[in-house]
Amino acid sequence: MPGLQDVLDEIVAEMATRQGRGEVATYIPQLGKIDPAKFGIAVALNDGEVMTSGDAEEPFSIQSISKVFTLALALGRVGDVLWQRVGREPSGTPFNSIVQLEIEHGIPRNPFINAGAIVVSDILLAGHQPREAIGEILSFVRSVADDDSIVIDRDVAASERATGYRNVALASYLKGFGNLNHEPDLTLGVYFHHCAIAMSCRQLASAGRFLANSGRSESSGHTVVSSERARRINALMLTCGHYDGSGEFAFRVGIPGKSGVGGGIMAVVPGVASIAVWSPGLNKNGNSMLGSLALEQLTRRMNWSIFSS
Repeated sequence: MPGLQDVLDEIVAEMATRQGRGEVATYIPQLGKIDPAKFGIAVALNDGEVMTSGDAEEPFSIQSISKVFTLALALGRVGDVLWQRVGREPSGTPFNSIVQLEIEHGIPRNPFINAGAIVVSDILLAGHQPREAIGEILSFVRSVADDDSIVIDRDVAASERATGYRNVALASYLKGFGNLNHEPDLTLGVYFHHCAIAMSCRQLASAGRFLANSGRSESSGHTVVSSERARRINALMLTCGHYDGSGEFAFRVGIPGKSGVGGGIMAVVPGVASIAVWSPGLNKNGNSMLGSLALEQLTRRMNWSIFSS
């Protein structure tokens, strides 16, 4: 059986020959400028080793992957009270669906669709100015990644704010149904900025490792979240992490994962490793086309599916 580094290098070589690479997210103008030929992958093993291949050191906008970190923070802040405002079920609809939010009276299906993440941002804003809440989120991501060089891409944040009309509508619906405690503009400021965090595959894989390690940080040895909470976050990533493509991802890849429209995917092999892959071209569900394929190849070759006997 080939070693992990050999497998990563083989996957990068295979992805370079692929013709269909999906479409970059042009509805956020800054993301539309990204070269669709980019591809990187990193695996952060629980023993502390990190293996990379391709464009794994180049930062990209993690977008909705940030929702994993804000969920962990919000659960630490308010605990299971959070679930009174956000559900835990797959959406089965696009990540920015207004119709579903209207039908379900302002309670988003899960914390990974846009409406759910806006509610989570509202929770993190409590008692803070937006700048302070954004700083807390960035500090948390830096801490779990053990890397203080991680920053927010201000151009991407500005681009999202300038064109985020659907998110403005979602926040207004949430406010109208009484599920937003702050003014929509303030909560959206937090939301747009955490989605604009820029990380490389190496940094992102390292940041997700606490979810592969029963909630503990490998670098510090400290508990980030309880083992039970880590399991529950992983469960939500498996069932809801790829929007209405979550079932297909679970079927083909077989591990928890969270995608972002910047082309990144963070995935977790509990007890083994955290993985980050980046390929900017998206499929029809808004998930990285080659990233999903690469993870399918990786889990198959390494026998990493959580459904393996």
